[in-house]
Amino acid sequence: MQPVFYSIKAPSEGLYKEKGSKFLSFAFPVSTETEIRDILERFKKDYYDARHICYAYRIGFSEQKFRANDAGEPAHTAGDPIFNQIKSFDLTNTIVIVVRYFGGTKLGKSGLIQAYKTAAEEALKNAEKIEVTEQVEFTVTFEYEKMNDIMKVLKSFSIDFVHQDFQAVCSMTVRATKNDSEVLVQQLTPHSKSIDL
Repeated sequence: MQPVFYSIKAPSEGLYKEKGSKFLSFAFPVSTETEIRDILERFKKDYYDARHICYAYRIGFSEQKFRANDAGEPAHTAGDPIFNQIKSFDLTNTIVIVVRYFGGTKLGKSGLIQAYKTAAEEALKNAEKIEVTEQVEFTVTFEYEKMNDIMKVLKSFSIDFVHQDFQAVCSMTVRATKNDSEVLVQQLTPHSKSIDL
């Protein structure tokens, strides 16, 4: 049986106010660092007037990548509390961003930690938690005349097509659950020239 992982189904938002400061929080489902970069770039443009845009994320399954960023707040007062909320909700493939508008009164380290923790929690409480399955991406290369055999195998599984290239020698990049991918590779091997995992 494969291990169970959780993410969120769709973007969600939260809000926390403390001594005039506003902490707007946003949670997004993500699966790659490229997606994360795109979201952060958009936030920098959309919230250019904010004092801080702090975030944390965790992506991947057995081998997880994560990052916590204080974005100018005192060390460990923003990114870590946000990341700890992702962990306490037991999520992966999730980024939480908290945008702070300063209200004129300093909150101190413990006040900041509490504010970022609560803002992140608000966004995650408003999100729908879903089960996600570890996926494997691989490319199968085959002769054009083997197309029907390859497609017949692929259609018997629940897969995502990532990229296709149909020349004299064809290639297809697909994504499948880790469990399915092992069986898929076995079934595709007789019809293919190579399979790159």
